[in-house]
Amino acid sequence: MGDQGFGYTLDEALSAIGFGNFQLIVLAYAGMGWVAEAMEMMLLSFVGPAIQPEWGLSSNEESLISTVAFAGMLVGAYSWGVVSDSYGRKKGFLGAAIITSVAGLLSAFATNYITLLILRCFVGVGLGCGHVFTSWFLEFVPAPNRGAWMVVFATFWTVGTILEAAIAWFIMPRYGWRWLLGLSAIPSIVALVFYNLIPESPRYLCTQGKLTEAQNILEAGAVLNEKKLPVGLLVNDQINETTHEGESLETTSLLSSVRNKTVKSNRNSSSIFMLLSPTLTRTTLLLWFLFFGNTFSYYGIILLTSQLSIGQSGCDSTNLNSENINNPSLYVNVFITSLAELPGLGLAALILDKVGRKISMEIMFAAGFVLLLPLVVHQGAILTTGFLFGARMFISASFIVACIYAPEVYPTNLRTTGVGIATAIGRIGGMVCPLIAVGMNSGCHQTLPVIMFEVIILLLGLCVMLLPFETNGKELSDSIDSPVQHPQVA
Repeated sequence: MGDQGFGYTLDEALSAIGFGNFQLIVLAYAGMGWVAEAMEMMLLSFVGPAIQPEWGLSSNEESLISTVAFAGMLVGAYSWGVVSDSYGRKKGFLGAAIITSVAGLLSAFATNYITLLILRCFVGVGLGCGHVFTSWFLEFVPAPNRGAWMVVFATFWTVGTILEAAIAWFIMPRYGWRWLLGLSAIPSIVALVFYNLIPESPRYLCTQGKLTEAQNILEAGAVLNEKKLPVGLLVNDQINETTHEGESLETTSLLSSVRNKTVKSNRNSSSIFMLLSPTLTRTTLLLWFLFFGNTFSYYGIILLTSQLSIGQSGCDSTNLNSENINNPSLYVNVFITSLAELPGLGLAALILDKVGRKISMEIMFAAGFVLLLPLVVHQGAILTTGFLFGARMFISASFIVACIYAPEVYPTNLRTTGVGIATAIGRIGGMVCPLIAVGMNSGCHQTLPVIMFEVIILLLGLCVMLLPFETNGKELSDSIDSPVQHPQVA
């Protein structure tokens, strides 16, 4: 029967072509998206304190520059998730790159405070697409080594934070904050320039019934990887499981058409209701808290690092102000703090595919809890720095694992929407976190905030234990009726 009678699934195709140049191109583009987000978020640590004396801003007005960026990301995380699930991953990338690059560049030319707030909010909306890069790259990676490669992808965030600290170190004392804002928009501009060179997700195309387009992308990938696809034509996974050996591809195509109509009907239903359906309710609610608590803890530890370091020198100054914005030691400290995340990423890459996503997160939370515990009482400068850097290493690694787990657990037709809503809820944690630590600016009070973060970490550990699905080694699900805990049959 040859090519006229046999078919192969997307997962069989990805396994056949393996991980090679094709995926490396996807990794480079997705990584550029994460570098852009990390740089735009990291610059908030430098820009606000530099603008405050120049424009005569109050402390609340300075902090609002960061708040509006988080608010924009909250809106963008949900919006780009819906756009990407409805119209394709590439459509989300195009809109986000245009908004982020244009608003980012215009920020450098802002003439007043209100204009800057509006532009930084738009930058936040564009940055809200960051989670779509994760889902898009995930959909190209074969299942066996997916965890390790997703950790490699996650290192782009750390690269972005380190790169921004280095640029700020060189630019801010010499040329000022406007140059920093302009240069930080370059990764978004690069993503826009290379937009036409990247493929749409074959998995997304399959859920839309566009099997020919998906197969063309896979054939191009096979050529780049110097591998061959299985014999036959690409079919949907669910169809392949129910098609008997003697069935023709005409029958398969008919089933594909029927399933495509079902998918479109499902997409017309409310995404929220689908995420809270009996199959996904428990997972969705736990993921919402996991993202909220993990973001809260991550930024909390960053705040603890700066605030407790200040505490060692008398609690009589702020971390960043007009007097020390040109002090090179400031940028060195931020640079070193960013490097603290690298060992955590290495540990995650080492154990993620061996012990699974859930156990990996439990290990990270347990280590972070133990390292923060001594800070309930006052410690010396060296011990305080060591405990905080260690805690940041593990909590940032747990966040990376959560960002890998979430797109794996959701089906393709809900993946970016589900992860987008979870990410948006996580941004609320980033906005709330400074309110908890604000009392540390005076009096060196650290016990209550540290206890608060410890309680959150304990609850996060319990949350992970209650998650119903382990995704390690499992093939991605394409519909809500295909639970991730049951591997698809090849």
